[in-house]
Amino acid sequence: QVQLVESGGGLVQAGGSLRLSCAASGRTLSTYAMGWFRQAPGKERELVAAISWSGSSTYYADYVKGRFTISRGNAKNTVYLQMNSLKPEDTASYSCAAASTIVVFTTAVSRADYWGQGTQVTVSS
Repeated sequence: QVQLVESGGGLVQAGGSLRLSCAASGRTLSTYAMGWFRQAPGKERELVAAISWSGSSTYYADYVKGRFTISRGNAKNTVYLQMNSLKPEDTASYSCAAASTIVVFTTAVSRADYWGQGTQVTVSS
């Protein structure tokens, strides 16, 4: 059984930074694309960023470009989301997911293979 566990969320002031981590256990996810999603209360889940299994390709939602960076650990079983210049509108529960390719995250998210439980990020103004 694969488990994805997120960590690193918390409360931060606007303009601050947080680094989220997503660690996989149960099997290696080195051949999976990984993605970060977020969902705020009353809003739909949205894709924030994604990275290919090799790390050579990335995707960012327009509203985080230049502020967030997704990366993979050396063993590729951990994925990070460095979030800088945080805004109150970034407040949400952030979850990681694994899928066969980045395209799954952008076109058929229901086909993602594994999901984490999420970590809360709250940005105060």
